[in-house]
Amino acid sequence: KKKLKISGRELLSVPIQVFGLDQLQVLEMSPERESCLRYRMELLPQEIGRLRNLTCLYVDSNNLKKIPAEIGTLSCLERLTLSNNSLSSLPAEMGALQRLQSLHLANNSLTELPVPVCQLRSLTFLDVSDNKIDTIPSSIQHLEKLETFLLLFNSLESLPEDVCLLRNLHTLWLGNNHLRSLPAAFGELVNLDWGYNYCSCNFEGNPLQSPPPEVCSRGPEGIRDYFSSLRRI
Repeated sequence: KKKLKISGRELLSVPIQVFGLDQLQVLEMSPERESCLRYRMELLPQEIGRLRNLTCLYVDSNNLKKIPAEIGTLSCLERLTLSNNSLSSLPAEMGALQRLQSLHLANNSLTELPVPVCQLRSLTFLDVSDNKIDTIPSSIQHLEKLETFLLLFNSLESLPEDVCLLRNLHTLWLGNNHLRSLPAAFGELVNLDWGYNYCSCNFEGNPLQSPPPEVCSRGPEGIRDYFSSLRRI
């Protein structure tokens, strides 16, 4: 069996029999895609590290408070969804998940972007919306392949210049933070999709002053022109 979904409102733990399925590739223990329910699992057991062939692990909408260090042994993992839990930190061993492409951490209790996340060189999708993150470490620049970065509903007061080195970004949502300014090099993110069908760069709900919101709406060229004009003054 390569795919397994375990469901039930009273789900409290991973059934021990699961850890004998050493060929398992997809394990889903989340109500996320079928309802707004939460399951009640508070802990992933250390034995999760036995499932060395896992490529997808879905544990959204539980009550997880901690992720075991053994998660770092899942070297085939490409997708990990941990949104809607009670996580305040992640183990350093997560930095070993070098095949991980998609990481969902929205609606937890994170106060900073965990350093192990910035070590995931294959990451293309990162959602840390609706936490309490107030700083982004300079090591963010190592996420060279990152295309989608969702930071809505956090406590950011500033963005480090290193964010502007993420040249593969196509979507960056910054809405509902405390941002008053953007880095001078922000306009260098020329791969952001400033299309007319949807806004891939969201600033709403920030007290932006530099550049002002009307300048942000003009896209990277308008932002570059704004900062160039400041340097000429």
